Amino acid sequence: MALTEILKKMVTRKNPDDALAGAAKGGLEKTLGAWDLIILGVGAIIGSGIFAVVGTAAAGESGAGPALMISMVIAAIACVFSALCYSEFATMIPVAGGAYTYTFATLGEFTAWLVGWVLMLEYAIGFIAVACAWSNHFMQFLKGFGHILPACVTNPPVWLVSDFRSAVNSLTSQGIDYHSAIPYICGIPFCINLPAIAIVALITAILVRGTKDSTKMAAIMVAVKLGVIGLFILAGAFFIKPENWTPFAPNGFEGIFMGAFIIFFAYIGFDALATAAEECKNPQKDLPIGIIGSLFITTVVYVLVALVLTGLQPSSGVAIPEGFLKAPMAYAMTAVGQNWVAGLISIGSLAGLTSVLLVLEMAATRILFAMSRDNFLPQSFQKLHPKFCTPHLLTWAVGIVAVFGTLTLDLNVAASLCNFGTFTSFIIVCVAILILRKIDPERPRPFRVPFCPWFPILGIVCCGGLMIFSMVIAKGESAKLSTELFIAWVIMGALIYASYGYRKNRAAEKSGSLDNNQEKVESLAK
Repeated sequence: MALTEILKKMVTRKNPDDALAGAAKGGLEKTLGAWDLIILGVGAIIGSGIFAVVGTAAAGESGAGPALMISMVIAAIACVFSALCYSEFATMIPVAGGAYTYTFATLGEFTAWLVGWVLMLEYAIGFIAVACAWSNHFMQFLKGFGHILPACVTNPPVWLVSDFRSAVNSLTSQGIDYHSAIPYICGIPFCINLPAIAIVALITAILVRGTKDSTKMAAIMVAVKLGVIGLFILAGAFFIKPENWTPFAPNGFEGIFMGAFIIFFAYIGFDALATAAEECKNPQKDLPIGIIGSLFITTVVYVLVALVLTGLQPSSGVAIPEGFLKAPMAYAMTAVGQNWVAGLISIGSLAGLTSVLLVLEMAATRILFAMSRDNFLPQSFQKLHPKFCTPHLLTWAVGIVAVFGTLTLDLNVAASLCNFGTFTSFIIVCVAILILRKIDPERPRPFRVPFCPWFPILGIVCCGGLMIFSMVIAKGESAKLSTELFIAWVIMGALIYASYGYRKNRAAEKSGSLDNNQEKVESLAK
C-alpha cells in the first residue's frame, strides 16, 4: 500500500453519527442522573490528592509551602477550560469513550488510538496509584488498634504491604539491608501489597454488578469523606499558627507551579464522567452540571484544606516528618493533640480513596469498551454481563492488570505518570473542540464552550505549560523515571498501532465488518 494511502487511513475520522448509532446498539443501561454524576465526580476528585499527595505538594522537594492554595487555584483554572470542552463534547456525542471518542471524530484513527492508549495511562495507572495510597492509609488506620490487634496485623513485614521499590526505600531509610529482609524465590525478590490487592478485587466485583449500585456506594463514601474534611477544617481552624504561613512561597514561582503539577493529580476524575455519557438518562443537560459542578465544589474544599493544613504544620524551613508526606491531614491533627480527629480523618481517607477507585476503574473499562468497538481491541471485550449489563470481562481484565501493577509501581511514580496522561488528553480535547467547530459548525451543541476559541486555547496553554514545566525542572529519581516511562509508553502505543491496530482495522474494512453510517441509522430506527 502506498505511503499516501496509509497516511490517509491514519487520519480517517469517525462520523459522530456513527458513534451515536453504535452506542444505541451497545446495550449499556441508562441509570445516571445529574445528582449521580456530581456524586461520582466529587467521589473521583476528592480522594488521593487531598489525603495523600497534598503533603508532597506542600512540603516535598521544590514544594509550594503555604502557597499551596495558589497552586490549587492554578490547577483548577487549568482544569476549567478543559472541563468546558469536555462538557460540549459530552452533550454533543454522549457515548462511552470520552476523549478517545472525541478525538476519533476530529483528528482521526491514529491520534484516537494514541489518546486511548494515554487514557489507559491516566485511568489504569491512576487506579494503581490510588490502590497503593489506600493500602498506606489502611495500614496507618490499623496501627491505631495496636493495643487490640496482634502485631502481625498492625505491623506486618514490609514485603507484604509494599511494592519492591517502596519496600527497599523503607528498609534502607531504617538502615536495614533489604536483601536480608525481603524473601527471594528463585533469585527474584518477593513483595506483594496485600491490602491493595484486596481493595482492587472488591472494587472490581462491585463494578461488575452495575454502575447504579456503584453510585450508591460512592454516595456513602462521598458523604463520609466530606463530613471528615469539614471536621478537619472546623477543628483545625482553632489551632492555626499564622507564623506557619511564612515564608509564604519558600521556593518561589518554581515551587508554586511544581505544586500545581503535583496537586493536579487531585483533580483527576471530572473527565471520567464523560466516559459514562452513554449511561446517562439526559446527557445533554446532566453532564455539564456534573462535570462543572463537581469541579467547583472540590476546588472550594481544596483551598480551605490547604489554608488550614499549612497553618497547622510548618511546610518550609524545617525537616518535614515522613508522616506529613504520607498522611498529612491526620498527622497535622495528631501534632496538635487532636488524636480523635486524626482517627476520624483516617476513616474518611479510606472512604475517599475507595470512591476514587470506583470511578477510575469504571472509566478505564468504558474507554476500552469504546476502543473494542473500533477494532483496536478484541471484539469479545464488547460482551456484556447477561444480568447486570456491564462489560464484565473488561472490568476483570483491568482489575487483574491493576493487581500486577501494585507489585511494581510506587505511589509517586504512578501519580506523575497519571498526570502526564491527563495533561495529554486535556490538551487534545481542547484542540478537538477547535477542529470540530471548523469542520462541522452546524452540528447541534446543547452546551457550547463560551468565548471560543480563546477558552480552548487557554486550556492548551495552561495544561501544556504545566506539563513541559514539570519535565524541564523534574528533580529526584521518581520524577525523572516517570518522565522517561511516559515517553516510552507513547512510543509503545505507536508501535502497537502499527503492528496490530492498523492491520486489524484494514482487515475489518475488507471483510465488511465495519458498517457504514446509513446501515447503523437504519438499524437504530428498527
